[in-house]
Amino acid sequence: MREALWAELLKVRRSRLPWITALAFTLAAMVCGMFMFILADPARARALGLLGDKAQLSGASADWPGYLALLAQAGAVGGGGVYGLIAIWLFGREFSDHTATDLLALPTSRTAIVTAKFAVAAVWALLLAILLAGLGLLIGALLGLPAWSAPIAVAGVGRILAATALAALTTTPLALTASMGRGYLAAVGALFGLMFCAQVIAALGYGAYFPWSVPGLYAGIAGENQDPPGLIGLLLVAATGSAGGITTAFWWNRADHTR
Repeated sequence: MREALWAELLKVRRSRLPWITALAFTLAAMVCGMFMFILADPARARALGLLGDKAQLSGASADWPGYLALLAQAGAVGGGGVYGLIAIWLFGREFSDHTATDLLALPTSRTAIVTAKFAVAAVWALLLAILLAGLGLLIGALLGLPAWSAPIAVAGVGRILAATALAALTTTPLALTASMGRGYLAAVGALFGLMFCAQVIAALGYGAYFPWSVPGLYAGIAGENQDPPGLIGLLLVAATGSAGGITTAFWWNRADHTR
């Protein structure tokens, strides 16, 4: 297990993807801060024209509770897409780079290889969530947003971490898709399909029962008047994450790896 984990960390260190994903989360924090900057002054928002109109559509209030909620929504929805790309890259690259058979020839169990990849994905997702929360707090402090208090900050950061964790859990089936598809293409298609379905099903009012809609609803993307997903929705996310991990390990152990 230690060797497999070290190998995965080495691949990540030599890749540009960690920097690209960090840039994506940095941009998300900056965009949320820009929305707060605009919403804090309605006259300035009107002067900015279309950009100001779009900022108003975010439904956020220009204070710390609204800002932290907006960051959680960005982490749940946008983060889900980024986490999906990470899972696809970790598993699909072995087939696209034709290293899968070499990897399986090593004296390391296939279960350990899969576990190491998921462990790296989990730590990667956590670091990105911490980056989003940390940058969010820094930008919010620079903007001088009102209604700051330690309990609000703790609750807001906890919400960001929980929403991004839910989003990360929903990406394990993409690892299976990348493995079965033996590359990136099928899994990327599945990622776009799931993101589209999550929006449509949430709009129809059944998002609490569709795991890929639950992170956004938990973060409050449907508005303050909408109830968050209940225990069933959270359990569905946990079941999806577990099923994706278990079936991926099962496939790697049982599949005929000829290329």
